[in-house]
Amino acid sequence: MAVNINPSYINLKISSSLSSFGSEKRYPSSVLIGELKGKLELVTGATASMMQLQLFDKDGKMICEVDNDEATLESYPVKDGYRIHVINKDPSQLGQFEDTSRVEKYEISEDEYSKRTDSVQAFKKRMKLGRFADKDPAAEAEAAAQLEEERLLAESIVVASRCEVSVAGGMARRGTVMYTGKTEFKSGYWVGVKYDEPVGKNDGSVGEKRYFTCPPKYGGFTKPKNVQIGDFPEENYSDDEM
Repeated sequence: MAVNINPSYINLKISSSLSSFGSEKRYPSSVLIGELKGKLELVTGATASMMQLQLFDKDGKMICEVDNDEATLESYPVKDGYRIHVINKDPSQLGQFEDTSRVEKYEISEDEYSKRTDSVQAFKKRMKLGRFADKDPAAEAEAAAQLEEERLLAESIVVASRCEVSVAGGMARRGTVMYTGKTEFKSGYWVGVKYDEPVGKNDGSVGEKRYFTCPPKYGGFTKPKNVQIGDFPEENYSDDEM
C-alpha cells in the first residue's frame, strides 16, 4: 500500500488585533496549533504564548476558537480561503505597529529634494511629465492673446451698468454689474452680476472672499464675453402676469 508522504496544504488569510493589515499564507494541514502560533508570531508580531486564535469562514462568520495547541490544523473545520484572526493578549504590544508617533520622520528641504536624481520629481523631469512637459509656443501665444482680449473686454464693462447675461444653452438674464476683474476662485477675468431675480448662485462672495454684496441667490459670476451692456430696464412681474 502506497503512503502519501507529501503533506496537504491549506491557504489561509491572517489578520491580527495588532494591525489593520492582513496577509495570506499557506500552511501544512498537519501542523500542530502550537507550532502554527510560532509561525504566526513572525507574521503578526504577537507573542505566541499570548495569542488567542479565532477561525472565520469566507463570509466573515466566526466558526470557532482554535485553542488546543496539541491538535492539528486539519482537526478544525478549516478550508482554503478561511481566515485565522490572531488576538494579542499582551497589553504592552497593543497597536504598536500602527502607532506612527514613535517612528522617526525623515525630512528634506525643497531645494535638496530638487537635486535628487532618484525622486518622483526627477522621474517627471526626465519623462517630461506634468509641469515639466515641453511647452507648445503656438499654444502659449494663443492663450496669452485670449487672456489679453478677455482683459480688454472686462475693462470696458463699467460697474453699476445695466446688463443682460446670455450663456449658451440658457435664457438671457438681466441684472446690474457689480464687479469686474480677476478672482481667487478661478483664473482669468470675470464679471460679477446682481441679477434682478434669484437666478444666481451666491450673494456676491465665493468661498471666504467677498467681491460685492447682494441677497442670496441673486449674485453670480460670468465671463465678459457673456455680458451685454445696455439700457435693460428691470423686468417687473405683476399679479396678472406669469
